Order: sequence, then structure tokens, then C-alpha cells
Amino acid sequence: MTTSDMIRELCEKMNISISELARRIGQSPQNFNKKLQRGTVSVEEMIAIADVLGVTFEQSFTLANGYKIYLEN
Repeated sequence: MTTSDMIRELCEKMNISISELARRIGQSPQNFNKKLQRGTVSVEEMIAIADVLGVTFEQSFTLANGYKIYLEN
């Protein structure tokens, strides 16, 4: 699943349009749609999306011994 797919599914589950999400994170719908098409949504934007929708975003590396290095909002 791509980042764009994740964002689209999140919007569907949260009952919000991509355009409304873009506005809530301070971007134009046109600009945000281009980022989704190119797959260039940044980690900072993913955190902003999580913040405005009241969900948790996690990104992590898990080492062979189970140790996790993660970024979380």
C-alpha cells in the first residue's frame, strides 16, 4: 500500500474528502492532489494529517532483536 493509498483510505474511514483534508493542513486541494499523484507526501505532512484528524501516525524501523526506532506524532 502506498502513502497515497493510505491517505485515501484514511479519508474514506474518517468520512472526509481529500480536498477538505488539504484545506485543514493548509494546502490547496490542487497542490495536495498533485503530491498524492506523485507520491511525494512528506513525513511532516503525514504528522499534520494525523494531528488534524485526531489519529496517530507512526513510522518506525524494527531491528532483528525487536528494538524499535520510531517517529510518532
